[in-house]
Amino acid sequence: MSQVLCACGFCDEDPELQSAHARWRSIFNLLNERQARLFAADKALHVGRDGPLVVSRVLGLSSRTIQRGIRELRDGLLPVHPDRSRRRGAGRKKLEQADPALQATLESLMQQSTAGDPMASLLWTSKSLRTLAEELSGKGHPISHPTVGRLLHQMGYSLRGNVKALEGKQHPDRDGQFRYLFSQAASFAEQQLPVASVDTKKKDKVGNFANKGQKWRKEDVRVNTHDFPSLGQGTAVPYGVYDERYNEGFVNVGISHDTAQFAVASVQQWWDRLGKPHYPKAKGLLVTADNGGSNGSRLRLWKVCLQAFADRNRLDVTVCHYPTGTSKWNKIEHRLFSFISLSWRGEPLTSYLAVVEFINHTKTKAGLRVQARLDQGLYQEGIQVSDEELATVNLEPHSYLPDWNYTIRHHP
Repeated sequence: MSQVLCACGFCDEDPELQSAHARWRSIFNLLNERQARLFAADKALHVGRDGPLVVSRVLGLSSRTIQRGIRELRDGLLPVHPDRSRRRGAGRKKLEQADPALQATLESLMQQSTAGDPMASLLWTSKSLRTLAEELSGKGHPISHPTVGRLLHQMGYSLRGNVKALEGKQHPDRDGQFRYLFSQAASFAEQQLPVASVDTKKKDKVGNFANKGQKWRKEDVRVNTHDFPSLGQGTAVPYGVYDERYNEGFVNVGISHDTAQFAVASVQQWWDRLGKPHYPKAKGLLVTADNGGSNGSRLRLWKVCLQAFADRNRLDVTVCHYPTGTSKWNKIEHRLFSFISLSWRGEPLTSYLAVVEFINHTKTKAGLRVQARLDQGLYQEGIQVSDEELATVNLEPHSYLPDWNYTIRHHP
């Protein structure tokens, strides 16, 4: 062990004492505040009359602190919790306690730029923490921006975004339809018949366009500055079918329009690839769908195309629509589409094949499996269905809310 010169002035010609003082300093540097004080006090008592002076010079601790430690040792005030360096209530007071006017000043600043919902007690501000810290400091209350954030949390403020939670005016039969839909799904599942949740995912531009989200990379991906449609290949129209029993999804990626023909063609592709292999003896199928879009309850073409699907596959197709404005409750939204969005976040959808590949690689820890295909068919918009054509649909309305619940039986 190398000798370290001691500056105490008491051990200049005593190597053994110098070594002892070096050990003191090594141990002292490993202790917390209270432990160090008591250690120094114990060494001072051991040295004798000049102990506080000697230990002060050896350890660089003030003699007043050492005297305080001696009093604690003599009074038996040893720490109950060795990890606590100070007694309860000791240490510097919080800024709002040392400056009683601070919180009132902050509240007055917040009143100038505060919004909120008094019924929900949610408040927020448009000012940044640094801006508020600068304004408070300018008013004679020096403060850091992290402390401003802590005070705002105590006052009920928080960082808030937009949440899609308002469904607007609710249909009087909303809850009843939910119960009926779930009872139908339970009945089909009990009979081991397929239940398919269907919907169209948000359409996305195909091309080298910016896509929301981030991924770990060494470099940023360079994309187009503008999202002009002329810079891309077109728009991807993903229509999905989700089978809850097998936790399996199928997505038909269209390049044309989101029409009823396209919707039923997507259901047919799902049935050929996944549905029929899983349910080879099925005579019926339950489809749960939104109340608008290409599979809306009022859309005549949707029912005519479903009749063709039922006849082709010799299936009786029961359809239950979610109430208007409740599409977020459709299981395909949070069981399939949300994970697809996560899989391609931060990635530009440079081609239709890229869209299909991203969807095909979507997986979850719960075992979700997804298949996707590119549908290059061109589907015409605005097709009108006459009363005569509609009359050919073998539609059997249910007794409960027949506009939303019906069965299309295949023709013999």
